[in-house]
Amino acid sequence: MDPSVPPARAVRPQSVLFLCGQNVVRSVMASALTKHLFGKSMYVASAGVIAGDADPFVSAAMEEVGLDVSRHKPRSLEDLEEYEGLGFDLAISLSPDAHHLALEATRTNALKVEYWPTPDPTLETGNREQRLAAYRQVREELEQRILARFRPGTPGVPGDVR
Repeated sequence: MDPSVPPARAVRPQSVLFLCGQNVVRSVMASALTKHLFGKSMYVASAGVIAGDADPFVSAAMEEVGLDVSRHKPRSLEDLEEYEGLGFDLAISLSPDAHHLALEATRTNALKVEYWPTPDPTLETGNREQRLAAYRQVREELEQRILARFRPGTPGVPGDVR
């Protein structure tokens, strides 16, 4: 292996698409965090298998770290493909159903796919603080994974690359 050539995982993509089930929780958090951390050095978008309804816990968890996602409009992968196309270098799926959809998209698009299994905080029960804690944990895990994957010189967190 030539040491002057960086490994494929070390090369930061120019465009990234985050996918989850409804484009209201995990993919919204991931895209907002990536945009915040890497600015305009990368084009970032998000979509879902279907477009769901906005989740107020996402806004609350993201506001705690100074990010406003209140204007996010959930959209499906089909919506995104219709309006922007799927000219992304990398799709990162955050749920099993989104991963299946991302793999299907590779049939007609030259796109790499990574699977980052991410817990669904909407399944948390309990009082408001307990539920919000689940969203915070997902936010923190996504931030760590994003930094590990895209920051130069930081070893990446292995994902299921196909």
